[in-house]
Amino acid sequence: MNARDNCIFCKIVAGQLPSRKVYEDDDMVAFHDIHPKAPVHLLVVPKSHVDSLADCGAGEGEVLARMLLKVPELARAAGCTNGFRTVINTGPEGGQVIYHLHLHVLGGPRHEWKGTLP
Repeated sequence: MNARDNCIFCKIVAGQLPSRKVYEDDDMVAFHDIHPKAPVHLLVVPKSHVDSLADCGAGEGEVLARMLLKVPELARAAGCTNGFRTVINTGPEGGQVIYHLHLHVLGGPRHEWKGTLP
């Protein structure tokens, strides 16, 4: 068994675990974070497993670009009309907890954001 067999995001991508999806295409899936830190807290995850941004190479460039370009559309659809924050945690000192590259999209009134941000 390899690390990807136990990857929670790989299991969500494969439909083995439930999620509240807001978007899916051939390359990525976006869903609500189960531990939101803001009124809007989405995760955008590539379907192909790569541990972190530090592990990306030229082969991931296209999907990374597509993910970033999709974020404003997802944020608007979720009601973020006055802006949003996009975060990629990378490695243990960067706050990464799940080792499958993912983008956090956070929005909503700042006074409603909770605790430490991702």
